[in-house]
Amino acid sequence: MNKEFIAAIEDLEDEKGIPKEVVFDAIESALSSAYKKNYGANQNVRVDIDKDTGDIDVYTIMDVVEEVEDEFTQMSLEEAREIDPNFEVGDEMLFKVTPGDFGRIAAQTAKQVVVQRIREAERGMIFDDYVEMIGEVVTGVIHRKSNDTIFVTIGRTEGILSQKEQVPSERFEVNDRIKVYIMDVKKSTKGPQIFLSRSHPGLVKRLFELEVPEIEDGIVEIKSIAREAGSRTKIAVWTDDENVDPVGACVGARGSRVQNVVDALSNEKIDIINWSDDPVTLISNVLSPAKVEDVFIEDNEKMATVIVPDYQLSLAIGKSGQNVRLAAKLCGWKIDIKSHTQYYGDAEAEEEADDLIPETEVGEEVEAMEEAAVVEEIEAEEVVGEEPAAEAEDESEAETAEAEAESEAETEAGAETETIEGETEKALDEK
Repeated sequence: MNKEFIAAIEDLEDEKGIPKEVVFDAIESALSSAYKKNYGANQNVRVDIDKDTGDIDVYTIMDVVEEVEDEFTQMSLEEAREIDPNFEVGDEMLFKVTPGDFGRIAAQTAKQVVVQRIREAERGMIFDDYVEMIGEVVTGVIHRKSNDTIFVTIGRTEGILSQKEQVPSERFEVNDRIKVYIMDVKKSTKGPQIFLSRSHPGLVKRLFELEVPEIEDGIVEIKSIAREAGSRTKIAVWTDDENVDPVGACVGARGSRVQNVVDALSNEKIDIINWSDDPVTLISNVLSPAKVEDVFIEDNEKMATVIVPDYQLSLAIGKSGQNVRLAAKLCGWKIDIKSHTQYYGDAEAEEEADDLIPETEVGEEVEAMEEAAVVEEIEAEEVVGEEPAAEAEDESEAETAEAEAESEAETEAGAETETIEGETEKALDEK
């Protein structure tokens, strides 16, 4: 091993960031194994490399003992003191045993070890870099797709975006640039595995931290996030600075800040609300955009009954219960929503019935009086109606009599006329 090889190892340290001590230790370990393989596996061997000249020395190690049990690895105290009278039991003796042709073996072994160490060191560095980035958002390029799994190139390595961490409504193609959330980093035989996510709530949180300086500086704090990826997200924010509006800070001028987050999430809807330590206020806020009339809480069970106007019931529940489901996740309370009529309807009906009891009694008296008056009117009409009826009958009889008299008179007149006509005819005949 010459000085050029030593220089190459030093260059490797500068380019790859692999300490040369690590490489030398790996080469020494590999040479020790190579020596045992070629010259006897029972020996206890150590290999030393001169870091300046590259010279290699191989030593066999013998343990000093009182009674020898393994002649390949042990030496008696008497034999050791013949070499050096200062040896004691438990000391080690080194014997240089470098073979004459060991340079060729060393070169081949060193090459293999260096290549392997470079690969392992790069993997280790990648793991160390990304394990510290868990919970961060990075921008990557889709490298390839295998079935439903997407592989994203991020920096010097590749991340895995599994199907369950994808948003069902999103569609990506190869070479598309996307923002992803680093969910976990694990070691494997093939190198570090970086697991990515597009559906994790942490993605929304980190995007807001990148867009809103007040959150990054700690002025505004994100207290809680509830997300149904691809559809809607609720985020609760809080600040102890009276001069800062936490919701307004997240929304930005003309909604610019929140719009950037929405664009990064493929137009996912986002509700930003004020956090409160008061459960009643908090529950009223988390059900936004619905308006709340009353909130009744049970601290022991962390349950809340929320009353909303009748026309706001469907809005408070949301499509397929989404709004109330996200609200419950956000505040950590079980929420039961009832409309005004559902909650107050029976009680109000009973109160109205109680209020109507005296009115009913008075109403019965009035109805009785009205019925009596109606009966009297009917009787009066019957009495008054008899006289006209009698007069009508008399008039009718009189008219009938007159008609009969006229008819008789007409009959008599007709008979007289016939008699006169007959007499006239007779008189003419006589003439």
